[in-house]
Amino acid sequence: MVSNLDAQVSDSGYSSKQFKDGKFYNTNEVEQPNLKKTLGIFWRFITESKQDPMPNIPLPMMQQSPNMLAQLSDDQIHMVKLGHSSVLLKVFGEYWLLDPVFSKRASPFSFAGPERFHEAPIALADLPQIDRILISHNHYDHLDKESILSLMNKTKEIFVPLGVEGDLQQWGVDKNKVKVFDWWQEHGDKTSLVAFVPTQHFSGRGLSDGNKTLWGSWVIKAAEQSIYFSGDSGYFDGFKEIGRRYGPFNYTFIETGAYDKDWADIHMTPEQSVQAHIDLNAEVMLPIHNGTFDLAFHSWYDPLERVATAAAQKKVTINTPIVGEVITAGEPHNNDFWWKSLMSKG
Repeated sequence: MVSNLDAQVSDSGYSSKQFKDGKFYNTNEVEQPNLKKTLGIFWRFITESKQDPMPNIPLPMMQQSPNMLAQLSDDQIHMVKLGHSSVLLKVFGEYWLLDPVFSKRASPFSFAGPERFHEAPIALADLPQIDRILISHNHYDHLDKESILSLMNKTKEIFVPLGVEGDLQQWGVDKNKVKVFDWWQEHGDKTSLVAFVPTQHFSGRGLSDGNKTLWGSWVIKAAEQSIYFSGDSGYFDGFKEIGRRYGPFNYTFIETGAYDKDWADIHMTPEQSVQAHIDLNAEVMLPIHNGTFDLAFHSWYDPLERVATAAAQKKVTINTPIVGEVITAGEPHNNDFWWKSLMSKG
């Protein structure tokens, strides 16, 4: 079970195997961009020409409404892609949000930074009462202050990695709603079992808070269904360990986008994402972390093209719903490679 925060904090910081000298660390040694490399990446963004970094026409979308969500049955799990890594789940009548980001930009600034290609399929104000929010880490494209504050009055509880409770407390979030997790900690109730498990990544929202909060991924088990939500990660052996402990999984939401040679340790290529799905001992893969923000140097459709090819080669079943489309666990779904008809149009 998840421990209470007081039990995880000592005079020297968090009582976590991942915490040392004021920072959290990955299991393996990881190359993170230092100042010199960060400046080099910034120079690339200024000088390199990118092909089709964003679509020139609106992407297909299925709008959702409170009434449409209410009509989804309460005896199944329904999954709705909201864009980027944001997912809405209806878990046997309970509404859960994973890494909800509804803001126009994934940025500390309202006037600059990566801008959405599309609106969310449902407005924040139209969302029903939320039973649970799960946050994977505190980067701006996964932890959105505006969304969290807008949701707090209608949200029962929010699960976050160690350290992220500090961000929420600074924003005025009721600490009684917040549960904090170290890697491999679990929370169970009559509806589900949730576990926070490792990834290979990093954290930070500014120049001085690098790796002062933990990062990770989520395992969700409810009735006969098991779901894995990756957050962000480089490829590492941890996926095999998660598969051994919690697999097999029926569905995986796995990061597939924002990869590059300059940060290969902390974001997977699509081919590695497919291998991670295999390592997890999983059935159906839903690629996320693509199609909403321009965060790297590849085209907006490259993640989807490459993951579809890699999945076919490895005989992995993938599901690529449009934004707003409902996937019901255990039910057949006619998958459509919807982006292919838009590639020639940018």
